[in-house]
Amino acid sequence: MQNFKLVKIRDYKKGRNLRERTLLFLVQGDKVLLGQKKSGFGKGKILGIGGKIDGNETPEQTTIRESMEEINAVPVEIQKVAVVNFYFPYVEEPDRWEQKVHVFLAKEWQGEIKETDEILPLWFKIGNIPFDEMWPDAKYWLPKVLSNEKIEGHFIYNDKIEIYDFILKNL
Repeated sequence: MQNFKLVKIRDYKKGRNLRERTLLFLVQGDKVLLGQKKSGFGKGKILGIGGKIDGNETPEQTTIRESMEEINAVPVEIQKVAVVNFYFPYVEEPDRWEQKVHVFLAKEWQGEIKETDEILPLWFKIGNIPFDEMWPDAKYWLPKVLSNEKIEGHFIYNDKIEIYDFILKNL
């Protein structure tokens, strides 16, 4: 483990090369579809549907592809509601963890939602989301995007994978 000077987001985020990813939340009435991650980064956590942007894909194309791969559904009329950036200066190889995540909502989709090798889809009432089973940042920004607020967020984590500092603003 490297020793790092404690840093604030405003000082750290400049010039970072973040890996781009997407997240999708399907909403039906007062419920939201989340997934329990079965493999890879975030295994065991409850999170949105999504993944890394491949090649020349746009975030929108990635969102549709990842939804088909992870839950067998094609979202219709996706709406971009947030960009959330995550910084991990206190872990080894922070470049592997640091991400810029494009967040989308969809209220319609085609196909039957199914479990895959990567995701177990789970519906939750929007007022009863299991934030204690998610990444710690979700409780700050997910309720806002589910209320149709457009936001930008920056979260910096410490060496215990706890939030050290964050900035959240409406767009």
